[in-house]
Amino acid sequence: MSKILFVMTGADHWTLADGTLHPTGFWAEEAVAPYEAFKAAGHEIVVATPGGVVPTVDKGSLAAEVNGGQENADRIAGVLDAAQELRNPIRLEDVDLDDYAAVFYPGGHGPMEDLAVNPESGRLLTSALESGKPLGVVCHAPAALLAATGADGANAFAGYRVAAFTNAEETQAGFADKAKWLLQDRLTEAGVQVQAGEPWAPNVVLDRNLVTGQNPASSAPLAAELLKALG
Repeated sequence: MSKILFVMTGADHWTLADGTLHPTGFWAEEAVAPYEAFKAAGHEIVVATPGGVVPTVDKGSLAAEVNGGQENADRIAGVLDAAQELRNPIRLEDVDLDDYAAVFYPGGHGPMEDLAVNPESGRLLTSALESGKPLGVVCHAPAALLAATGADGANAFAGYRVAAFTNAEETQAGFADKAKWLLQDRLTEAGVQVQAGEPWAPNVVLDRNLVTGQNPASSAPLAAELLKALG
């Protein structure tokens, strides 16, 4: 089967407006649900991070209350522990897009810290978009789209319809008044058309080869759309 590239944050914190370093990383469900779906379909997964650092899971994403109970929280933690790919990432800087059939970016607040301003990730996203290969991005990971700018400063995703973590969700999560900037606002300023759904409900938007999801609950349906696109 095919190889799918997971581009993941290398950050273990998110710098808030007052300079506080909020511990974070990637959101467990947003990595695990697609990971399980792609592996079950027979695909190989390769993880890439800036500098090849081992990605950090947001401890909050392993809590029982965000995983429908302790049993599922333990199951998700077990999948992460067993996923060798997460412990052996390659350097994002060394990625050759030709090696992969699809690209996927899981979220968590980590991408707000590093991928939002990472030029290598921005170039990869632009190339993936232009290649026509399935490109999936979920929750806070659309922050990475902000780094996909051309020499003229225009965003490669301007005019695309996307789902992304909304201002309403950030407010309900308790971070809207603490963040330096809000994802929905920045994407809109870049010319990206954010299609906001109900807070915390699955919302997947498909625009050409780009598949985006609004929140953790959108991870599994997004993975299903990517698999359909892979045929």
